Order: sequence, then structure tokens, then C-alpha cells
Amino acid sequence: MGGNEATVKHLIDKVEVTEACLTGRAGLALISKYLKAIGIEKILAGVFSFLKKSSKGTSLVSIFHQLMCFFFDGTSMRLVRFDQLKRDDGYAASIETSKDQMLSSHAVKRFLQNVSIVRVWLFRKILRRLFAWRLSVEKPELISLGIDTMVMDNDEANKREGVEPTYKKVKGFQPLQLYWGRYLIDAIFRNGKAHSNYGDHVIRMISTIVGLIRRSYRSRVPIVLTADSGFFDQKVLECCENLQIGIIVGGKMYDDIKEFISAASDESFSEYKGAGNTWVFTEFGGRRKCWDRFYRVIYTKPIADDCSQILFEFARPETIIYTNLGLDNEITKSILARHDEKPTYIGPQAIITAYHRRGRDELVNRGLKDFGGEQLPFARFAPNAAFYYLMVISFFLFEVFKRDVGADIIPLTWYATTFRRHCLDVAGKIVRTGRQVVLQVTRATWDFLRLDILWARCISADSFAHVT
Repeated sequence: MGGNEATVKHLIDKVEVTEACLTGRAGLALISKYLKAIGIEKILAGVFSFLKKSSKGTSLVSIFHQLMCFFFDGTSMRLVRFDQLKRDDGYAASIETSKDQMLSSHAVKRFLQNVSIVRVWLFRKILRRLFAWRLSVEKPELISLGIDTMVMDNDEANKREGVEPTYKKVKGFQPLQLYWGRYLIDAIFRNGKAHSNYGDHVIRMISTIVGLIRRSYRSRVPIVLTADSGFFDQKVLECCENLQIGIIVGGKMYDDIKEFISAASDESFSEYKGAGNTWVFTEFGGRRKCWDRFYRVIYTKPIADDCSQILFEFARPETIIYTNLGLDNEITKSILARHDEKPTYIGPQAIITAYHRRGRDELVNRGLKDFGGEQLPFARFAPNAAFYYLMVISFFLFEVFKRDVGADIIPLTWYATTFRRHCLDVAGKIVRTGRQVVLQVTRATWDFLRLDILWARCISADSFAHVT
């Protein structure tokens, strides 16, 4: 009987409304504090000052703050979410915004629809400044870049400007994106039909980023670009040569190469194991008939997968890799000079490994989709581009947050879904006294997140406002 009575004491008898300021997203207070510390909203407001001609209503700084918190929150990417948040006092308190400044979905729509296609590219300016900031913080001795496209599936959209058939057999957008490790550092938002090497986008993007690196970081730091066969083009190779950067790019299996490989002796092939896979490879020099330069060419064929399973002949995809690394040029000399004359970075095994690490770029794409999704909310191209760029900028800062603020607490490998579940989906109570606003959480949350440490790091986060 006593046991039953004890059980009854823990049963909920009824539900009531409380006037206390509660939130289920208390972790967003960390994000809010961090965004303010690094100065991102003020930078955005300065660049896009033309969007607001009156001082009335919600300030530009607050608009960008709420939009970026919206992406970090990630509960929903539908703009109607703003109408729900506008009524949530606890959410407003978590992102340090007064209730009367909270945006409605209509306000967000009007704001983003005011960004013209001519001005939307200003978001890239912000993204590049963020990249320059991280270079100054992380100080790499060699900068390895990757370039690829990302298909954003909008197949279910009825009428959405720019939604076109993609190579993945779905309708959507296909932005061109440039990567540095886990960071997405530049992007061109494009329609679905824009293939990898469409127009002069690649050459202009590479040239701009290389110029930024040498101007704002180091003039002679080695730079290597890796790309798949979709970017195999003479103009791209020549661009890299003229910029004196390394290029590792997949090539096409032309008939003359097939004949050369078929005639090669077994002794000309070597075996290489890396990242759990086993390849056979051979190396030679080559150029296409219309080219004026020779390149190193490495032919590879996998013979065992990462589970050490021998692959059948028909399941062995052949790969041709072109590179200017290891030739008598400035980029090779620059790399060797910084690696004590050791050819470890330019050896054939290193080239093969670097090429197959392009898969990390796909992981960045997967991370971006997990962070913000693929479906875009507008019928017109320009506001969708603005929405996309704000998502990309927020995603960049998500990766920085994990590295700078969450170091030794939050794993770098966490995708946004996992991060939100552990760090943002936190119950909290906002208590207002005469002099202070206090966010209260449970002891379990405090200990798990080491909240005092994260809070101190957010407040003292380095501003990138000084980076131009």
C-alpha cells in the first residue's frame, strides 16, 4: 500500500498555464551572445544599410540577428515559424530580443524580397571576410581548397524561378561552392541547369579567392585546389597555372589513354593502401592535343574496398588524375620549401589520397543540408538567393562556434541535428531582477554543457570586424 501511495505522489493531476518566462531553447542564448560578440550582425547591417530607409520598426541589426538565430534553431525552415516565435516570450528572451522587436513571417518576406539580384551577391563579400578572419586565426601553412556543386532538391515546387532539372534527375538549384576543410568559403547560387564548369564562374571564383588569400593572409602561402572530372577543362588548368597554385583534378578516360594503359606492363603498376582502400596505380606525363603544357597523369584502379573486400573487375572504377604538383614550377618549389624538401605531399600516393579526400566536400554539403535544408521558400530567384546565402553564412559560423567556443566540449564532427539536440534543446527559465536578467537551467544541463565555460567563451569571442 505504501508503495502505491508513493507512486501516486509522482502522477500529474492537471495542467496549468504559468506566467513564468520559460523556454525550451535555452541553448540559443549561447548562440545569441556569440553572434553579438563577433560582430556579424553589425557587419551585415552595414553592408545592407540600403534595405532600410527608416529608423522605425525593427533595426537591421536585430533583423539579421533573428534570421541567423532562426537558422541555428532549425526547428523549421518554413517562414511561418516566425509567427510562432513572435508569440513566444521565452524564445525572445533566449535570443536577447525584446518582444516588440520580434519579426513576423510577413516582415521577413518583405525584407528578403527587397534584396535585388544585383545586390544579393554582397553576401559573398561577407562570406569572404569570414574566410579571411579564419585564415588569420588558424594560420595554415598550406591551404587546400575544394570545389564542387551541390544539388538542392526543390522537385515539389510548383513555380519557383531557377528550379530546373539537375544531373541528379530532380528539379532544383545547383550552387557552385568552394571549400576549405569544414568551411564553405564562397558560393554562387545558380539554377539547376548550371553544370559544374558553367560559364566563367569557376575561374572567377578561384581567381578572387586566391587574390584574397595573398592579399589578406600571405602572398606566398602554397595553395592547392582539388576538383572532380566535372571541372576538367583547359581553361581551369591554365587559370591555376597562371595563379601559381596547385591543381589536382579528375580527368576523362579518352581512347588514347585506354590504349596506353592496356599496353602498360604489370611492372609499371604499383600498389597503394590508404584510408582503408587499396589501389593499383601508374604514373606518366600527358597532355591533350590542344594543350601547350604537359601534366602529371596518375591512373588508379581500386582492387579492395575499405572493408578489405576484393572488388570484382567490373566493380573497379578507373580514375585519371591530372596535377601540376611535382613538376618544375613555383607551386612545387613552394611546397617543398615548407616541408623540408620531403616529397610526401607531391608523391603519387599523396596525390591519390588528396583526390579521394574530395569526399569531405560532400560531407560539408551534407552538413549544410542538415543545418538548413534544401527547400527554399520563395517563388522568385533573388530572395531565395538571399535566404541561401544567409544559411551559408550561419553554417560557416556554426562550424566556427564548434571550434572556438565548443573546443573540448562539443565534437567538431557533430551535425546540426545532434548539436541542437544536445546544446540548444535545453529547458530554461528567464528571471528578471531590478539589475539583471538571469537564465536558469538545471544542474544536469549545467554540468553536461559546462555552461559556465561556454558562456565565458561566447562573451569573449574574437570579433572579425577588423578583417577587410
